Amino acid sequence: MKVNVQSVNFNAEGKLIDFVQSRLNKLDQFYDKIISSDVYLKVENTSSKENKIVEIKVHVPKDQFIIKKQCKSFEEAVDVASSSLERKLVKRKEKLKAQV
Repeated sequence: MKVNVQSVNFNAEGKLIDFVQSRLNKLDQFYDKIISSDVYLKVENTSSKENKIVEIKVHVPKDQFIIKKQCKSFEEAVDVASSSLERKLVKRKEKLKAQV
């Protein structure tokens, strides 16, 4: 799967990009028809500690899933968002099997 990572208002380290890539590659286990995904990493200028925002768009045939999470670190946000995506992809796969 092709993963496109964009960091908004800061430069992401290679380690963070590798983490995002490896975490999203695990989504192929749950739904094998994923075309690509776009990941947007943003830092919000607020006084709260939970100012890291991760938005993930996963493109599948005839649809796309968008998950947006805000946490204390990008790693935590990517983990939470990808587990939400896992649930959505499993639901979609079960729905398609039921139609056949």
